[in-house]
Amino acid sequence: MQRTARLLEEGVRKGVFPGAVLIAAHKGEVRFLKAVGNRALFPQQEPMAPDTIFDLASLTKPLATSVALMKLVDNEELDLDEPLEHILEGEGLGDKAPLTPRLLLCHRSGLPDWRPYFQEIREARPGDPKRFFRKRILSERLVCEPGAQALYSDLGFMLLEWVVEKRSGKPLDTFLHENIYGPLGLKDMFLYRRETKSPQRPPDRFAATERCPWRGEVLCGVVHDENAYAAGGYSGHAGLFGTAREVYVLADLLADHYRGVREDQFRPDTVRTFLSPPHDQDGAAWALGWDTPSGEDSSAGRFFSRESVGHLGFTGTSLWMDLQREVIVVFLTNRVHPSRQNEAIRSFRPRIHDSVMLDLFSGDGRRP
Repeated sequence: MQRTARLLEEGVRKGVFPGAVLIAAHKGEVRFLKAVGNRALFPQQEPMAPDTIFDLASLTKPLATSVALMKLVDNEELDLDEPLEHILEGEGLGDKAPLTPRLLLCHRSGLPDWRPYFQEIREARPGDPKRFFRKRILSERLVCEPGAQALYSDLGFMLLEWVVEKRSGKPLDTFLHENIYGPLGLKDMFLYRRETKSPQRPPDRFAATERCPWRGEVLCGVVHDENAYAAGGYSGHAGLFGTAREVYVLADLLADHYRGVREDQFRPDTVRTFLSPPHDQDGAAWALGWDTPSGEDSSAGRFFSRESVGHLGFTGTSLWMDLQREVIVVFLTNRVHPSRQNEAIRSFRPRIHDSVMLDLFSGDGRRP
């Protein structure tokens, strides 16, 4: 896959990102794995490695919160269409009471996309920051009627973390370790905790992110998302860390269950419920916790089929799975290092995905 290797090097050379790790797999076989560039530029250059741990940012939504909910549904401990007033009973939900996990997962709750709660928490200094955030979300005015339209929302996934806690009786990170990450042997996939910074990893394992104006330092091994940091280190929308290899292992597991090749962790029907692309008349393209290709402007490029799901992370991470053609591409970068102002990744992502598909399928004379 020389075309893809050259393009990755071009990304470093042209400053799209300091470094990256890319895995491309077809039919369960890793066909390409390469690390390029640097995991850090400051205070000195440090080379990227295949096992570098990345702040996965919004990949937390599909790979942490959504898979936790998938497990609860699979165990018949949660109904996706059960209203929050039944799940979060006695919490004073107001107009959020009729919202359901399904509406929150596919970003049709009517909640706003984002709010800078981290700024408020500096003033309030609450004893329980997660509860403070949840009360603020419940007090937000809905921007549209639930179900009326899709609006990507971090706030919705912050509520979904609460749903997992209520139904499992455990914090999200504990539930995931016991039910998903631990059984799969994922030793470098974890939700960040400020208090303990556990599980501990050597600093040289991490890709650095931004020189954060709010925290006054270059972040490395510390969650980049300000709201997740202020909430204690993670929330339902951000805070997951992991390596490209372990992201691939989890993605491959889900793809196998979707196709019915495996059924040891989930019932295939449960996975299909979450990963099946929607057929919305308004053009919205959110499955349950997952994005789908959005036509010509998709970050997945031109060649992923309609039977594909994926997600992006603000720090420069992405995962795309073509469930029809059995292709998985994990593309992790530290594009926000040292500044989030670098947005060249937007035009580069579709190019790298096109390159992977051309390398995988053009050799036998077919177009991707």
